[in-house]
Amino acid sequence: MSATSATSASRVDAPRNSPSRVILASLIGTTIEFYDFYVYATAAVLVFPVLFFPTGNDTTALIASFATFGAAMLARPIGAVFFGHLGDRLGRKTTLVASLLTMGIATFLIGLLPTHENIGVWAAVLLLVLRLAQGFAIGGEWSGAALVATENAPAGKRAWYGTFPQLGAPLGFIIANMLFFVINNALADPEHPGVASEAFLDWGWRVPFLFSAVMVIVGLWVRLKLVESSAFENAKQGGKVTRMPLAVAFKHHWKALILGTFAMLATYVLFYLMTSYTLTFGTRPGLEAAQTAAEAAGAPFDAAAYVPGLGYSYNEFILMLVFGVIFFGIFTLVSGPLADRFGRRRTLIAVTAAIALFGFTFVPLLGGGTAAVMFFLALGFTLMGLTFGPMGAFLPEMFPTNVRYTGSAVAYNVSSILGAALAPIIAVWLWGLADGSPVFVGIYLTGAAVLTLISLILAPETKDIDMEA
Repeated sequence: MSATSATSASRVDAPRNSPSRVILASLIGTTIEFYDFYVYATAAVLVFPVLFFPTGNDTTALIASFATFGAAMLARPIGAVFFGHLGDRLGRKTTLVASLLTMGIATFLIGLLPTHENIGVWAAVLLLVLRLAQGFAIGGEWSGAALVATENAPAGKRAWYGTFPQLGAPLGFIIANMLFFVINNALADPEHPGVASEAFLDWGWRVPFLFSAVMVIVGLWVRLKLVESSAFENAKQGGKVTRMPLAVAFKHHWKALILGTFAMLATYVLFYLMTSYTLTFGTRPGLEAAQTAAEAAGAPFDAAAYVPGLGYSYNEFILMLVFGVIFFGIFTLVSGPLADRFGRRRTLIAVTAAIALFGFTFVPLLGGGTAAVMFFLALGFTLMGLTFGPMGAFLPEMFPTNVRYTGSAVAYNVSSILGAALAPIIAVWLWGLADGSPVFVGIYLTGAAVLTLISLILAPETKDIDMEA
C-alpha cells in the first residue's frame, strides 16, 4: 500500500453530522450566548445604574454599569485559552456543552442577585463576578460553534455554513430585547411613561435572566446529539493533536493571531456602537427634558455634567433597533455566498472600507429626525451583517486543525478587549467630550476600520485552504 493510500485509509471519509444538525447546533448555541449577552447589555442601560450603582450622578452610574459590561471582555481571552485547549485536545462537542452550561448558570444567577439596597457594594461585586463568568464562557462558545459549522460544511460552502453561528447574534438580540420590551410595557406606570416602573425595577428585569435556563436546556439537548467532525477525528487518528495548543499557536501561528485579532476590530467596535451606544444615546432625554424632569422632582440639575441624547422612550427606540437588526440578520446570510464566490479577504476589505465611510454619517443621520435615525440603523446593521458573517469561516480557516479552536478563539476574543470592552466606555466619554454630539464616536469607528483594513490587506486569502490539514 502506498503512503498516500495509507493516509487516506486512516482518515475519516466524511462528516457524520447531517446538514440540519450542523446548522441547528451551531446556530442555537450562539443564539443563546448572544441572548444572554444582550439581556445584560439592555439591563446595563435600564436597570443596573439604578439598582447596583446608585452614585447620584447619572453619567457616572452609566459608565460604572458599562464598565461591568466591558469587564466580561477581559475574561473572554481567558475563556478562549481554557476552552480552546479543551476543544483542541478533547474535541469540539464536549467543549461546546461546557461553555453553554457555564454561560447559562451565570446568567440565571444574575436574575437572583440582591441589589445595592439589600447588601450594599457587595451587589455590584457579585454582579461583576457573574459577568466575568459570562465572558469566560462566551470565550469558548463562538469558536466551537464556528468550527462545528465550517468543519462539517460541504465543499465550496464553508462561508455559507459559517454564517449560521453568526446569525445567533441578531436572533439573540431580537429575542432578548423583545422580551424586555413586552415585560417593560406590561409593567409600565401609565402616569410616568418612559420611566421604568417600580414593579419592573423590583422583579420584572429578572425574568429575561431566569428565562435563559429554558433556552440552555434546549441548546444542551441539541448539542449532546452532535458527533465530532472528520477534521478533528483525522487529526486525532493521525497523532496530530498537540498537548499545548496555545504554545504551538503562539510559536508557529503568531502572525495569524495578530492579523485575525485586528481583522475583527472594526466588527466589534461597530457591533457595540450599534447596540449599546445607540440604545443609550437614543433613550437619553434631551437637555431641556432633563431639566424639566429635575425641576418636577425638586432635585438639583447639573447641566455641565449631563450628556443629552435623542429623547426617545425605551419602547420606541427598541422597536427601531429591532428594525435595524432585521437587516443585520438578512445580510449576515447574504455575506456567506458572497465570501464563497469572491473570497473572504476581498469581501471583507470592501465592507470594511464602507464601515470607515459610515463613521462620517453619525452627525448628519443621528441628528436628522426619526427617518434619518432609522436609515442610520438600517445602514449600520447592514454593514454589521456583511462584516460579521464571513468571520465565521475566515478566522477558523487561518489555523490548522490541531490549534484551530485555540487560535480562532484567542484572535476573536482578544479583539473583544480592543474593540468591544472599550467601545461603550470610550463612546460615552467621546459623546460627553463633544457636548452630546456623536461626531467623535463616528471618528472612533473610522479609526478602527482603518486598522482592520491594514490587517486584511496583509492577511492571506483562506477560501481554498484544506481544513483537514
